[in-house]
Parts: sequence; structure tokens; C-alpha cells
Amino acid sequence: MSETNSMGHPKLQPKFPVPSDIEVSQDIVREVGLLPIQDVAREAGLLDEEVIPWGIAKAKIQLKSTLSRLSSSPDGNYIVCTGINPTPLGEGKSTTTIGLAQALGAILGKKCFACIRQPSQGPTFGIKGGAAGGGYAQVVPMEEFNLHLTGDIHAITAANNLLAAAIDTRMFHEDSQTDEALYKRLCLATNKPFNEIMKKRLIKLDIDPNKSPEELTPEERSKFARLDFDKSTITWQRVLDTCDRHLRKVMVGMGPNETIQPRGTVKGETPRVQHSRETGFDITVASEIMAVLALAKDLPDLRSKLGNMVVGYSKSGAPITADDLGCGGALTVLMKDALLPTLMQTVERTPVLVHAGPFANIAIGNSSIVADKLALKLVGEDGFVVTEAGFGADIGMEKFFNIKCRESGLIPKCAVIVATVRALKMHGGGPPVSAGKPLATEYTQENIPLVTAGCCNLVKHIQNAKKFGVQVVVAINQFKTDTQAEMQAIRQASLDAGAFDAVVSNHWAEGGKGAENLAKAVANACQETRSEDFKFLYDLNLPIRDKVEIISKEIYGADGVDFSELAEQQMTQYENSGFGNLPICIAKTQYSFSCDAAAKGVPTGFRIFVREIRSCVGAGFLYPICGDIMTIPGLPTRPGFYDVDIDVNTGQVIGLF
Repeated sequence: MSETNSMGHPKLQPKFPVPSDIEVSQDIVREVGLLPIQDVAREAGLLDEEVIPWGIAKAKIQLKSTLSRLSSSPDGNYIVCTGINPTPLGEGKSTTTIGLAQALGAILGKKCFACIRQPSQGPTFGIKGGAAGGGYAQVVPMEEFNLHLTGDIHAITAANNLLAAAIDTRMFHEDSQTDEALYKRLCLATNKPFNEIMKKRLIKLDIDPNKSPEELTPEERSKFARLDFDKSTITWQRVLDTCDRHLRKVMVGMGPNETIQPRGTVKGETPRVQHSRETGFDITVASEIMAVLALAKDLPDLRSKLGNMVVGYSKSGAPITADDLGCGGALTVLMKDALLPTLMQTVERTPVLVHAGPFANIAIGNSSIVADKLALKLVGEDGFVVTEAGFGADIGMEKFFNIKCRESGLIPKCAVIVATVRALKMHGGGPPVSAGKPLATEYTQENIPLVTAGCCNLVKHIQNAKKFGVQVVVAINQFKTDTQAEMQAIRQASLDAGAFDAVVSNHWAEGGKGAENLAKAVANACQETRSEDFKFLYDLNLPIRDKVEIISKEIYGADGVDFSELAEQQMTQYENSGFGNLPICIAKTQYSFSCDAAAKGVPTGFRIFVREIRSCVGAGFLYPICGDIMTIPGLPTRPGFYDVDIDVNTGQVIGLF
């Protein structure tokens, strides 16, 4: 009989050398077998009726009934896993999140969940590859995790683009019809009373919602029917979950049927005009709807947030929302299943909740509030939930604390900061690291001076985390060429900077066993944290400008912030509209504290340039875009999709990562 782990499941038997990620996943599925997803759910404390199986490897979890049943249960220990500014290859933050959860659950026998984001198709087929973790610290089956999953990202794409279509369609009809004609088509043609979404707009316009459509005065009809978009203020863009740089700027409305007879002109005497405008695409994971999914607390909150999303302004300066367009309810219908977190398992059969998937460089970079809340209730007071914050701690962790924790009310006990010898050598002055190119010898041979010089980047992240009042544990993610002396240099620098502990972890090669010491350090750190010590970085009631400057100076180390003329106008508009008290979600490069991706270590003497500020009123934050950050990435010369194929005889995916 094979050995078992602390959960009573077959003990992980890692192979050496470690196969590719997809080979590890497929070996586990074939040789050990997946635990039936219903059994994963039962072991995690879920009832059968709370689980909606989605094939054999994953399931959706009912939210309302489950959270209601567990409402009186105490929360477990809340841990955020983040990292230093990475190389383009990534430093294993998702892998560490999974490895730590495996160590806490399968090795130490603690109740534990990992909560991670759903990967975007953009990096999966682009540069970075999948995001299921890696080696013997990953979610399985990794091909299902990375490809479609349960369709949540497709639902976001559909909802986002429905709203985009609604915007252009409404402008098309408004530009060619009188107010009375618009009103008749909107409200009188169906012979029905005002529905709830219409009543919401009536209340917003100070019109009696109890009136019938026939009772509105001509003035009230005009106010209701004409949104009167100022096209220059529209920030809502279409999305797709693919890296496609050629869609950053597009013209829409160029077809032969997208011409109109301008309102107020004489048909036959005035030529028809093309109803076109310049717009663009974002990647789906940067959509405000993705952020809404991550920050919604339940179905009513999801409906409210989606309906309140501001897509532009009228010519009089009034904000126009999805509900003004009559679209909020339909968006919620498209998103209702996406609100339910997806349950999966690691290679050691510990439970994982996969939910939401925003990038941290162009969005909030965190998995969902509902997944974290559900997991914290299921693990109980002595259990642990490891949730992931994307990219470097200067963006993912900062947004986790200031946006996600503020919205959820959840208080973290420990921040795990992932560091690697490779990335610290880069920050210490090593040659550039590029995906698809061999590493320079500086990265494959011992070079303690480079590591020591680069530790300044790690130290700054530790100092930043401690500003929020949480304990910091550094996870030194071990690669096969790292030496003991190099890793000891990182440990010493971490402790000198005030980290609670710094632990070498080899979970990629060994699974949970390789992260056992890290898990013990994290558990000890949680015992040393007092909830009352946690604090936010800024007061929400400060002016927008001040909040952006606090983040830029305190977290990035900038000398100050410069705002474009457009950004200045937008700040005035948002504050006049009552949106000035929202938290800030800065979009910037993940590769540096500054907006210059090439500025490594801890840059000084720089300023942050804000070129525009988008409003994500529904999600509940403002979105300054800094430097040359793009909201839809491009593909490299040799994208990852070159290596992805299928064995047509077995149906098995090959070469995914």
C-alpha cells in the first residue's frame, strides 16, 4: 500500500528531473488519478447540494446558501501571496501560492484553501504561458484550468461587448431621431408600464416613477429618452481575451448600413453621413466587468455594480450608466453563473477556488472577494486561506490592501513576498532577461554581489508591506542553479529589512514537502499579527490628486506626479460627479517601481506621468493610466501558441506549458 499524506491521500512522488508542467499534470491524472470533485468538496466542508459539478475535474459552488449556512463560522487566517518586481519569465508567485497551500494542507494537516485567478488566454498563448502554478505545485488538470475553465471570461467578454454595442446603437438612433420618436420606440411601442430599470432612470431624473409612460410631459419624455452622449468622454471599449495590438485603436461604424440622416435635416436634400467613431479594444481581463466580478459580494451587489458602471458623459456633464442604457439587467443575466467560484484541486488533492482574473498592471490583479470569503468560512478559525495578488507587490499587493480589503472588510494576517535569485540579480544590474532567449551566465553561475545589490528591490517591497501593519514572510523560490550562499544573502537582507522570516522553498520540484518550512513560518507569522494593526495607506475622502500622489511617493518612491491636461479635466469631472471618494487603481508596468520598465532595483529621482484617468464607478475605483502601459498587450515574434497542439489519436493537449 502506498504512503499517504496528512489528508489520507496518496503521497506525492515527484520525478527528477521535473517534467514540463503539462506532463506533470497529465502524469498525476493518469498515474494517481483525480479525486472526484464531489469528494474534494465534501472534504472541504461543502454539502452535496452546494456543489454544481462541471465535468469531472471542476465544480461551481453555490454562494447564497453556502455563505448563509456558514455565516456564524469564524474566519480562518488570511494570507496574501505577492512578489518582487518580476522578470518577463515570472518568478513563481502562482506556483508559491499553490505550493504553500499544499504544504499547509497535505503536509501540516491544516484546513487550507488556495484562492487564485483564472488565467487569461492572452499570456497563455503569448509570452508567459499558463498560470496554474508549475512543476509539482499546480492545479490539475492544468489544460482545463488554462483553457476556458467554466467560461467565466467568455461571459465577461459577452457582457462587456453587449454594453459596447448598446452605446453605439443608442448614439446611432439618437443622432437620427427626434426626442418624441425615440420615446415612442423606447416606452410606448410595447404598451407596457415602465420596468424596474426604467424606473431607476426616472428617479435619477427626478420624475415620478409611478407615472405611466403615457403620462410623462414632453419635457420629461425628452429627458428620459435622450442620453445625449458627448462622444469624447466615452471610455468603454470592446474586449477580447487575446493579445492583439492591432485592435488598440479602431474605427467602428464604417459599414454601408451605418449611415444616418442627421436629425433635423430634410431627407433627400441633405446627404446621409457615416455614423463612425474611433474607439479600441482592451483585453477582457482589464474590463471593468472583470473587476466587478472580483469585488462583488453577492448577486444583488453584482447587479448594482453592473448597473452603476459609468460608460461616458452627456453633453451637459451628467454621467451615463449601463442602467441608463437599459442594459444592467441583461449584463447580470450573462454574469450570473460567473459569480459562482470554481472548485478544483492541486496535485496533492488540496482544494482550490479559482475565480476572477484581472491583471495587476492594468486592473486590480486579485481573485474574488466571494471566493476568499467562502474559503475563510470553510477552513474555520484554525485554517488558512492563501490568496494571490498579481505581479509585483507595488501594484498587486497595494491594490489588494487599499481596494479589495477595503471593499470586503477582510483583514489579512500575513503577506508572503516571493523573491528569486534570478530576479534579484536582474535588479542588481544583471543583463536583461527576455522570454525565449537563453539566460546570461550571470544568472546560471553564483554571483553574490549581484544578488546583494538587487536585494534593494526586495527590501523596498518588505517596507511597503509593513506600512499596512501585516507580518511579512519572504519565500525564496528556489531554482536549480541557485546556490546556498546566494539564497542566504537574500534571507539575511530580508531579516535585516524587518521581515518576520525568510525561507527557501522548493515546492516546484518537491510539491508541498518543499514548502513545509515556508508553511510553518507563515503559520507562526499569523499568530503574531493583531487585526487592529492593519491600516490603509490613504483616506478615501482625500482629493483624487492626493491619493495618486500618496501611492506614487509611498509605494513607488516617486518624487511626484504629473497629470496630462486630459487627466486634469477628468479629475475635475469625477469630483464634480461625486466620484472623488473612490480608491485608486493605478495602471503601470509591473517590471519596475517606476513607469520605466528598464529602471531596475529601487529607482530614484523619477516622476509618475498620468496620461488619462478612467472611471470604474461600478467596480468602485478610479483607474489612472501611467506611462506607456497598454490595456491590450501584443504578441511576440514567436508566441506560445507555436508549441500548443493536440494528439489527434488520444485527444490529449500537448505543449501548453
